[in-house]
Amino acid sequence: MSHTLKNKRALITGGSRGIGAAIVNRLASEGADVAFTYSSSPERAKEVLQAAQTLGIRAIVIEADSADASSVVAAVERTVTELGGIDILVNNVGVLATAPIEDLTLADFDRTIDVNVRAVFVATQAAVKHMKEGGRIINIGSTNAERMPFPGGSIYAMSKSALQGLVKGLAQDLGPRGITINNVQPGPIATEMNPPEGEFAEMLKKLMALPRYGTVEEVAGMVAYLASPEAAFITGANLMIDGGFSA
Repeated sequence: MSHTLKNKRALITGGSRGIGAAIVNRLASEGADVAFTYSSSPERAKEVLQAAQTLGIRAIVIEADSADASSVVAAVERTVTELGGIDILVNNVGVLATAPIEDLTLADFDRTIDVNVRAVFVATQAAVKHMKEGGRIINIGSTNAERMPFPGGSIYAMSKSALQGLVKGLAQDLGPRGITINNVQPGPIATEMNPPEGEFAEMLKKLMALPRYGTVEEVAGMVAYLASPEAAFITGANLMIDGGFSA
Protein backbone atom coordinates (compact mmCIF):
# COMPACT_ATOMS: atom_id res chain seq x y z
CA MET A 1 0.00 0.00 0.00
CA SER A 2 1.06 3.58 -0.63
CA HIS A 3 0.36 4.95 2.86
CA THR A 4 -1.41 7.96 1.33
CA LEU A 5 -3.35 8.38 4.59
CA LYS A 6 -0.39 8.40 6.98
CA ASN A 7 -1.02 10.67 10.01
CA LYS A 8 -4.75 10.84 9.24
CA ARG A 9 -7.34 9.86 11.86
CA ALA A 10 -10.48 8.01 10.72
CA LEU A 11 -13.74 6.92 12.35
CA ILE A 12 -15.77 4.22 10.63
CA THR A 13 -19.24 3.43 11.98
CA GLY A 14 -20.29 -0.21 11.88
CA GLY A 15 -16.79 -1.53 11.30
CA SER A 16 -16.93 -5.02 12.79
CA ARG A 17 -17.98 -6.95 9.68
CA GLY A 18 -18.73 -6.83 5.97
CA ILE A 19 -18.08 -3.59 4.13
CA GLY A 20 -17.24 -1.75 7.35
CA ALA A 21 -14.51 -4.21 8.35
CA ALA A 22 -13.01 -4.01 4.86
CA ILE A 23 -12.94 -0.20 5.10
CA VAL A 24 -11.22 -0.34 8.50
CA ASN A 25 -8.58 -2.67 7.08
CA ARG A 26 -8.04 -0.64 3.90
CA LEU A 27 -7.71 2.74 5.64
CA ALA A 28 -5.34 1.20 8.19
CA SER A 29 -3.34 -0.33 5.33
CA GLU A 30 -3.05 3.16 3.85
CA GLY A 31 -1.50 4.38 7.10
CA ALA A 32 -4.49 5.97 8.83
CA ASP A 33 -5.10 5.58 12.55
CA VAL A 34 -8.59 4.12 12.87
CA ALA A 35 -11.48 4.03 15.28
CA PHE A 36 -14.59 2.03 14.52
CA THR A 37 -17.91 1.33 16.17
CA TYR A 38 -19.90 -1.83 16.66
CA SER A 39 -23.20 -2.63 18.38
CA SER A 40 -23.05 -6.43 18.55
CA SER A 41 -20.56 -9.28 18.04
CA PRO A 42 -17.74 -8.05 20.29
CA GLU A 43 -15.55 -10.98 19.27
CA ARG A 44 -15.77 -9.96 15.60
CA ALA A 45 -14.93 -6.39 16.56
CA LYS A 46 -11.90 -7.61 18.51
CA GLU A 47 -10.67 -9.54 15.46
CA VAL A 48 -10.94 -6.47 13.23
CA LEU A 49 -9.16 -4.38 15.87
CA GLN A 50 -6.28 -6.83 16.19
CA ALA A 51 -5.87 -7.10 12.43
CA ALA A 52 -5.67 -3.30 12.16
CA GLN A 53 -3.14 -3.06 14.97
CA THR A 54 -0.81 -5.50 13.20
CA LEU A 55 -0.43 -2.87 10.46
CA GLY A 56 1.46 -0.60 12.85
CA ILE A 57 -1.19 2.07 13.30
CA ARG A 58 -3.24 3.15 16.30
CA ALA A 59 -6.66 1.50 16.41
CA ILE A 60 -9.55 1.63 18.86
CA VAL A 61 -12.97 0.02 18.92
CA ILE A 62 -16.06 1.71 20.39
CA GLU A 63 -19.36 0.11 21.30
CA ALA A 64 -22.11 2.43 20.06
CA ASP A 65 -25.75 2.18 19.01
CA SER A 66 -26.23 4.38 15.95
CA ALA A 67 -29.95 4.67 16.72
CA ASP A 68 -28.95 6.63 19.85
CA ALA A 69 -27.78 10.13 18.92
CA SER A 70 -25.87 10.60 22.18
CA SER A 71 -23.98 7.37 21.55
CA VAL A 72 -22.99 8.57 18.07
CA VAL A 73 -21.69 11.89 19.42
CA ALA A 74 -19.79 10.09 22.18
CA ALA A 75 -18.08 7.87 19.59
CA VAL A 76 -16.88 10.93 17.68
CA GLU A 77 -15.65 12.62 20.85
CA ARG A 78 -13.80 9.50 22.00
CA THR A 79 -12.13 9.24 18.59
CA VAL A 80 -10.96 12.84 18.86
CA THR A 81 -9.70 12.34 22.41
CA GLU A 82 -7.85 9.07 21.85
CA LEU A 83 -6.50 9.68 18.35
CA GLY A 84 -5.89 13.41 18.78
CA GLY A 85 -8.41 14.56 16.16
CA ILE A 86 -10.48 13.35 13.23
CA ASP A 87 -9.76 13.80 9.54
CA ILE A 88 -12.00 11.14 7.95
CA LEU A 89 -15.53 10.07 8.88
CA VAL A 90 -17.05 7.05 7.15
CA ASN A 91 -20.76 6.71 7.88
CA ASN A 92 -21.09 3.03 7.06
CA VAL A 93 -23.57 1.59 9.55
CA GLY A 94 -27.02 0.85 8.18
CA VAL A 95 -30.11 -1.27 8.68
CA LEU A 96 -32.44 -2.96 6.21
CA ALA A 97 -36.12 -3.64 6.80
CA THR A 98 -37.96 -5.13 3.82
CA ALA A 99 -41.64 -5.99 3.70
CA PRO A 100 -44.80 -5.05 1.80
CA ILE A 101 -46.16 -1.70 2.92
CA GLU A 102 -49.02 -3.41 4.76
CA ASP A 103 -46.52 -5.23 6.96
CA LEU A 104 -44.06 -2.44 7.68
CA THR A 105 -44.44 -0.92 11.13
CA LEU A 106 -43.73 2.57 12.40
CA ALA A 107 -40.95 1.00 14.44
CA ASP A 108 -39.39 -0.29 11.20
CA PHE A 109 -39.72 3.17 9.66
CA ASP A 110 -38.34 5.03 12.67
CA ARG A 111 -35.32 2.74 13.15
CA THR A 112 -34.47 2.94 9.43
CA ILE A 113 -34.49 6.72 9.57
CA ASP A 114 -32.68 6.86 12.91
CA VAL A 115 -29.78 4.66 11.77
CA ASN A 116 -29.57 5.31 8.01
CA VAL A 117 -30.22 9.06 8.02
CA ARG A 118 -30.24 10.72 11.44
CA ALA A 119 -27.06 8.99 12.62
CA VAL A 120 -25.26 10.20 9.48
CA PHE A 121 -26.29 13.78 10.19
CA VAL A 122 -25.45 13.52 13.90
CA ALA A 123 -22.00 12.00 13.30
CA THR A 124 -21.22 14.52 10.58
CA GLN A 125 -22.31 17.47 12.71
CA ALA A 126 -20.16 16.23 15.60
CA ALA A 127 -17.12 15.44 13.45
CA VAL A 128 -16.93 18.70 11.47
CA LYS A 129 -16.52 20.62 14.72
CA HIS A 130 -13.06 19.05 14.90
CA MET A 131 -12.15 18.75 11.20
CA LYS A 132 -9.64 21.00 9.52
CA GLU A 133 -9.18 21.78 5.84
CA GLY A 134 -8.80 18.53 3.91
CA GLY A 135 -11.39 16.70 6.01
CA ARG A 136 -13.34 13.91 4.36
CA ILE A 137 -16.85 12.63 5.04
CA ILE A 138 -17.87 9.50 3.14
CA ASN A 139 -21.31 7.92 3.45
CA ILE A 140 -22.12 4.38 2.41
CA GLY A 141 -25.40 4.76 0.55
CA SER A 142 -26.93 2.30 -1.89
CA THR A 143 -27.69 1.86 -5.55
CA ASN A 144 -31.28 1.40 -4.37
CA ALA A 145 -31.46 5.18 -4.06
CA GLU A 146 -31.54 5.11 -7.88
CA ARG A 147 -33.25 1.79 -8.57
CA MET A 148 -35.45 -0.50 -6.47
CA PRO A 149 -36.48 -3.33 -8.82
CA PHE A 150 -38.27 -5.56 -6.33
CA PRO A 151 -41.12 -5.00 -3.84
CA GLY A 152 -40.65 -4.47 -0.13
CA GLY A 153 -37.71 -2.07 -0.16
CA SER A 154 -39.57 1.23 0.05
CA ILE A 155 -38.30 2.68 3.33
CA TYR A 156 -34.74 1.43 2.74
CA ALA A 157 -34.65 3.07 -0.70
CA MET A 158 -36.11 6.26 0.79
CA SER A 159 -33.46 6.39 3.50
CA LYS A 160 -30.62 6.03 1.00
CA SER A 161 -32.20 8.63 -1.31
CA ALA A 162 -32.24 11.02 1.65
CA LEU A 163 -28.44 10.80 1.82
CA GLN A 164 -28.22 12.10 -1.74
CA GLY A 165 -29.94 15.34 -0.80
CA LEU A 166 -27.98 15.58 2.44
CA VAL A 167 -24.58 15.46 0.74
CA LYS A 168 -25.59 17.99 -1.89
CA GLY A 169 -26.63 20.45 0.79
CA LEU A 170 -23.71 19.78 3.11
CA ALA A 171 -21.23 20.07 0.25
CA GLN A 172 -22.25 23.72 0.04
CA ASP A 173 -21.89 24.20 3.80
CA LEU A 174 -18.53 22.46 4.09
CA GLY A 175 -16.88 23.42 0.81
CA PRO A 176 -15.66 26.84 2.00
CA ARG A 177 -13.92 25.03 4.87
CA GLY A 178 -12.11 22.65 2.51
CA ILE A 179 -14.07 19.62 3.72
CA THR A 180 -15.60 17.24 1.18
CA ILE A 181 -18.64 14.98 1.59
CA ASN A 182 -19.73 12.23 -0.78
CA ASN A 183 -21.85 9.09 -1.01
CA VAL A 184 -20.49 5.74 -2.14
CA GLN A 185 -23.46 3.75 -3.48
CA PRO A 186 -22.79 0.01 -3.63
CA GLY A 187 -24.91 -2.45 -5.54
CA PRO A 188 -25.02 -6.15 -4.67
CA ILE A 189 -21.92 -6.88 -2.58
CA ALA A 190 -20.95 -10.32 -1.32
CA THR A 191 -21.17 -10.45 2.49
CA GLU A 192 -22.37 -12.92 5.09
CA MET A 193 -25.70 -11.08 5.14
CA ASN A 194 -25.91 -10.94 1.34
CA PRO A 195 -24.56 -14.17 -0.16
CA PRO A 196 -23.67 -14.06 -3.88
CA GLU A 197 -25.37 -17.38 -4.63
CA GLY A 198 -29.00 -18.42 -4.45
CA GLU A 199 -32.29 -17.55 -6.10
CA PHE A 200 -32.33 -13.91 -4.97
CA ALA A 201 -28.71 -13.34 -6.00
CA GLU A 202 -29.28 -14.86 -9.42
CA MET A 203 -32.27 -12.55 -9.92
CA LEU A 204 -30.12 -9.50 -9.15
CA LYS A 205 -27.28 -10.62 -11.41
CA LYS A 206 -29.68 -10.64 -14.35
CA LEU A 207 -30.28 -6.91 -13.75
CA MET A 208 -26.58 -6.02 -13.88
CA ALA A 209 -24.20 -5.13 -16.69
CA LEU A 210 -21.50 -7.12 -14.88
CA PRO A 211 -23.32 -10.29 -13.81
CA ARG A 212 -21.55 -10.82 -10.51
CA TYR A 213 -21.60 -9.53 -6.98
CA GLY A 214 -18.97 -6.99 -5.97
CA THR A 215 -16.51 -7.52 -3.13
CA VAL A 216 -16.15 -5.61 0.09
CA GLU A 217 -12.57 -4.83 -0.91
CA GLU A 218 -13.78 -3.08 -4.07
CA VAL A 219 -16.03 -0.83 -2.02
CA ALA A 220 -13.23 -0.16 0.45
CA GLY A 221 -10.96 0.81 -2.43
CA MET A 222 -13.41 3.50 -3.54
CA VAL A 223 -13.65 4.81 0.02
CA ALA A 224 -9.85 4.94 0.28
CA TYR A 225 -9.69 6.92 -2.94
CA LEU A 226 -12.25 9.47 -1.71
CA ALA A 227 -10.29 9.80 1.52
CA SER A 228 -7.03 10.43 -0.36
CA PRO A 229 -5.50 13.73 -1.52
CA GLU A 230 -6.26 12.74 -5.13
CA ALA A 231 -10.01 13.15 -4.49
CA ALA A 232 -9.78 16.70 -3.15
CA PHE A 233 -11.98 18.11 -5.96
CA ILE A 234 -14.84 15.63 -5.51
CA THR A 235 -17.72 16.70 -3.26
CA GLY A 236 -21.49 16.49 -3.22
CA ALA A 237 -21.29 13.39 -5.42
CA ASN A 238 -23.21 10.12 -5.45
CA LEU A 239 -20.77 7.55 -6.80
CA MET A 240 -22.02 4.17 -7.99
CA ILE A 241 -20.09 0.95 -7.46
CA ASP A 242 -22.82 -1.44 -8.56
CA GLY A 243 -21.68 -3.41 -11.60
CA GLY A 244 -24.10 -1.49 -13.77
CA PHE A 245 -27.15 -2.35 -11.63
CA SER A 246 -28.46 1.20 -12.06
CA ALA A 247 -27.32 1.60 -15.69
